[in-house]
Amino acid sequence: MVTGACGHIGANLVRALIDSGRPVRSLVHVHDRGIAGLDTELVKGDVCDPESLYRAFRDAEVVYHLAGCISLSMKDWSKLEAINVIGTRNVVEACLKTGVRRLVHFSSIHALQEEPFSVPVDESRPLKESPGFPPYDRSKALGEIEVRRAIENGLDAVILNPTAVVGPHDYEPSYLGRAILDMARHKLPALVTGGYDWVDVRDVVSGAITAEKEGVCGTGYILSGHWLSLRDIADMVMEITGTPPPRLTVPLWLARLGVPVVSVMSKLSGKTPLYTSFSLKAVESNRNMSHEKADRELDYHPRPFRETLADTLQWFKDNNRLSLSVKQESEKSA
Repeated sequence: MVTGACGHIGANLVRALIDSGRPVRSLVHVHDRGIAGLDTELVKGDVCDPESLYRAFRDAEVVYHLAGCISLSMKDWSKLEAINVIGTRNVVEACLKTGVRRLVHFSSIHALQEEPFSVPVDESRPLKESPGFPPYDRSKALGEIEVRRAIENGLDAVILNPTAVVGPHDYEPSYLGRAILDMARHKLPALVTGGYDWVDVRDVVSGAITAEKEGVCGTGYILSGHWLSLRDIADMVMEITGTPPPRLTVPLWLARLGVPVVSVMSKLSGKTPLYTSFSLKAVESNRNMSHEKADRELDYHPRPFRETLADTLQWFKDNNRLSLSVKQESEKSA
């Protein structure tokens, strides 16, 4: 059973489970665009509706819980709480009530405190559960707490903390997918200093499936990849597509001054802004997100980011989101 099956990670996970020969049931809330036509049982439901979860989870051996709300805004607490906290509470209660054998809960690296920056972030870091943290971070931390409470009540569960996920089958597209498309279409007027840890969605899915089978109950795993600056990524986009990167790189202090203007422009255009106070804070976070534990216990080894980026751009091209030619890694090697 997969909640959030139509999202970016969900669409890749459902495909991987089907390819391995396992019967898959997918919880569908609004649409089935990411999994349309796949050999999966579609069940209408909502993590905010416990009764729909009881029906969806009945006879399910394993539940992968991916459904959630991602927000770059500092003002979406009520929505984030309803979906990421109370929705997760509903999921774990439905697992306990219907006798699910194992829950694989997708949290986020944002749930973990990142300071001190001089020390790598690992699974021992405290959660960001106090109101002083950004709303999205706090909602994912409190969602983890709901899972850990259920573990104390007998639920068998493992928790995953992926970093910034990039890759194919990005149908919406995601915030990161939009940023990559904007780079490839030469629509980003400027970059900001800073960067983040980026991970391939297919590596996250592989880690999740291994965690389901081999992870120890109550264990958390960071599924990270590689830290690259936004300038690094823009330069890679140019190498792969030929699109020149933005000439201007704005320091973070100056970018913060422009956030109110970007917010107004986004409201006028009806598009969610990529640069917000939340996203700017994220790109100056801890550069070292350790996946050593996942390496050791899940045989987890994230692929090179250039391969991820080339495959992502090719997927966008194949799905009529991008008209440029895309140079694959194999061509580069040849």
